[in-house]
Amino acid sequence: MMLVALLLTPVVAAGLLTIARGRTAGLAHAGASGLTLAFALGVGSDVLVGTTPSALGGLLRVDGLSAWMLALVALVGGLAAIEAPRYAPLGARHRFYPLLHLFVFTMLLAVATDDLGVMWVAIEGTTLASVFLVNFERTRASLEAAYKYLLLCSVGIALAFLGTVLVYFADASKGGQAAEALRWSQLLPLAGELDARVLELAFAFLLVGYGTKAGLVPMHTWLPDAHSEAPPPVSALMSGVLLSVGLYAVVRLRALVDASAGPPASERMLLGLGLLSMAAAAAFLWRSRNYKRMLAYSSIEHVGLVCLGLGFGGPWGVGGALLHIANHALAKSVLFLLAGRIRAAYGSAEIADVQGLLATRPVTGRLFLAAMLALMGVPPFGLFVSEVMIFGAGFQQGFVVLPALGLGLLVIAFAGLLRALHGMLYGSAATAHAADGGAWLAPVVAALVALVVTGLAWPPGLAAALGAMATLVGH
Repeated sequence: MMLVALLLTPVVAAGLLTIARGRTAGLAHAGASGLTLAFALGVGSDVLVGTTPSALGGLLRVDGLSAWMLALVALVGGLAAIEAPRYAPLGARHRFYPLLHLFVFTMLLAVATDDLGVMWVAIEGTTLASVFLVNFERTRASLEAAYKYLLLCSVGIALAFLGTVLVYFADASKGGQAAEALRWSQLLPLAGELDARVLELAFAFLLVGYGTKAGLVPMHTWLPDAHSEAPPPVSALMSGVLLSVGLYAVVRLRALVDASAGPPASERMLLGLGLLSMAAAAAFLWRSRNYKRMLAYSSIEHVGLVCLGLGFGGPWGVGGALLHIANHALAKSVLFLLAGRIRAAYGSAEIADVQGLLATRPVTGRLFLAAMLALMGVPPFGLFVSEVMIFGAGFQQGFVVLPALGLGLLVIAFAGLLRALHGMLYGSAATAHAADGGAWLAPVVAALVALVVTGLAWPPGLAAALGAMATLVGH
């Protein structure tokens, strides 16, 4: 079955890559990444034709929302895999490649399971698989970043565990079957019968717990260090899709709480943390001196923006949030990969040390400019559309102050990013002009083209898919 094959591929690859060497390791790494993407798209196509793939007695189950996330994880995983050989020395690939594929596996499992308990285990697994990748370069800074990442995310996942136990209690106390007490497909139809107060308390724990993994303020302090110290392919995966996996868990559980206690129960928490995250990120974006940390703070801003969309609710709010997750995944993964190339060319990740990028690395500079404009939500890129949908939902739902504040913070963040970008692109060139093209640019260009497509003319079926996912989570 294709769903089982999708999850087995990175696991088998991780095992083989611990013993493979040389050209064999490179072929196994590339083949596994390609197969993972192909199987993910295959599962997605099955969902598009109206089926709901499942396996292992329903423990694995993929609906429209799961398929959306599976495709994103596999796609960003493929982009990261292309650049991975550049950052893994030949003598260390037997460590780097297996961990990278295990990292992808844990994220795929988190969004492909129907069981909230297995999802919790998988999200904890993302930390264990990626913490060694954060410290892969074995510097003092990377070790500190890995330690902070492990400590804070472990505390967060412990809180999420308490929330999961409360969900189990709410179902089991109503006579639910113990074996299926945490199955999403079983819980949602019964949500109206569950104790609303218990679920509200559970959601508070779950939002803080999974919000730590997603990088919500004030649980965000691990994120700038980990994303800036990890190798660029790992940063691309962490910022592009790992944060979104945390948000996916919040979306799932928010639907359950809303069906039991009503939207106000979760709305206030999501809007409050979303606006706080945007405010903190906007402030830090004006102070960033390191462009990898700058990109990490930008991720916090966009996670906050997604939470605003979820808090505003409705088809536009939820649909815009899910579209924004996809747009951000493409833009941010491309930017981290390009940032790795810039660091290799200049020997520094400090903004002050990178000047005249358009003159010294014209191809990389132009692509970095395009990706940054996409990230800042400039038309015709897709993030502009998803941001319009989110703020439009806010005004449509009767909010006035919150979307206005969000727009103001977005402008401040935009100005901070533009300021840093201008300093990097222009100024006196530190090195002579050097050709910097190559075949590796093809996936980067393809990702940017996809962002233009979602900004100008949606592919057939995208609007229906976003609407179906919003309906699936109760909006």
